[in-house]
Amino acid sequence: MLNTFRSSVGKSAGRSGAVRMLSFWENVPMGPPDAIIGLNEAYAKNPSPNKVNVGVGAYRGDDGKPYVLPCVKEAEQRILASLEKGELNHEYAGIVGEASFIDCALKFAYGDEADVLNERLVAGVQSLSGTGGLRLFGEFIQKFGHSHIYVPDPTWGNHIPIFQNSGLEVRKYRYYDKSTSDLDFEGMKADILDAPPGSAVLLHACAHNPTGMDPSMEQWAELSQLMKKKELFPFFDCAYQGFASGNAPKDAAAFRHFVADGHKLALVQSFSKNFGLYGQRIGALSFLTEDPDEASRVLSQLKICIRPSYSNPPRHGARIVSTVLSDEQLTKDFIDQCKEMAYRINSMRIRLRTILEEAGSKHDWDHITKQIGMFAYSGLSKEEVINLRDNHHIYCTLDGRISMAGVSSGNVEYIGEAIHDVTKDR
Repeated sequence: MLNTFRSSVGKSAGRSGAVRMLSFWENVPMGPPDAIIGLNEAYAKNPSPNKVNVGVGAYRGDDGKPYVLPCVKEAEQRILASLEKGELNHEYAGIVGEASFIDCALKFAYGDEADVLNERLVAGVQSLSGTGGLRLFGEFIQKFGHSHIYVPDPTWGNHIPIFQNSGLEVRKYRYYDKSTSDLDFEGMKADILDAPPGSAVLLHACAHNPTGMDPSMEQWAELSQLMKKKELFPFFDCAYQGFASGNAPKDAAAFRHFVADGHKLALVQSFSKNFGLYGQRIGALSFLTEDPDEASRVLSQLKICIRPSYSNPPRHGARIVSTVLSDEQLTKDFIDQCKEMAYRINSMRIRLRTILEEAGSKHDWDHITKQIGMFAYSGLSKEEVINLRDNHHIYCTLDGRISMAGVSSGNVEYIGEAIHDVTKDR
């Protein structure tokens, strides 16, 4: 690259005889657009009054607008009051983040009275939402001997580049059977059984993204025993606790079952969806270890990974979450507001399926109501998605994933009729 630049400089004399300095970056190619951002840009340019965006993974109220939880507003008012009194400031957080937030986040996931917390077996840090926690996890395990990680097929699109950029080889295990629109549990078990002992295995704690199809608790229990037998390293990505079903302990049940079974595991949490704090980038990463000494050593090495990366995390989102979860009334309000979001999405699932069936569709749409969480893995082909976009101005990702948060009482009938139109001749 440097030699190319030098030779280019020698050939670039202008008419005046002066040498024109070329950019160091002239040979940098244009990168492909992000699939979701590109989708949003195409949607914004569409002049149709009927256009609908069901691609973005962020909650919307039934009015189609972003929703700020009332408990979050109340927490921010309390934080502002504390700032005005001089009780808080905007100094740096420590490398690991806000201690009160980490304490609340771990209790939220592991349980208020979890033995592993009381026995100081968990090393936890605040992370830059789930994405930053995933990257920190990848860097950490790669540094200490792991060369690969298994992820479900399909999985959230960002998982693969995050782990690859962490220096890990990404391997896939079967998860979803498109022909039946259901969990491929037998394929999942077979592929996990084939994984070498010690392998890290990514598991979606609840509301699997993009399929919305989770194992039953009986299946989770079977997976736990299988992974113990194979001495595998479970890593849970928990992005929807409380948001998936409206019941936070229920959404953490699979993860807590693995903890109770004695796994030494890791967990990344995001508070974007359940608290609606998308822009605050607030999350947590934790490792369940053998003893307090091991936890201290793990924490010390996480600090070493964090310091040259982002030094320390932002404080505002952490203060919001800890203010809510440390207050009994605000916690109750949060639970109720999570239920409202989950129930609205579930009601749109039921309505969408009903519209498709009443339209005379010959296809089985029961997977729409069997799935859980923000997304519906519709089963639409790439061609049908393009047809939906070009002829009905409805935007979703090319794999047919529909964000149910973008479906409202005002557009669900239009969406249902459009899906029927593009699938009726299949």
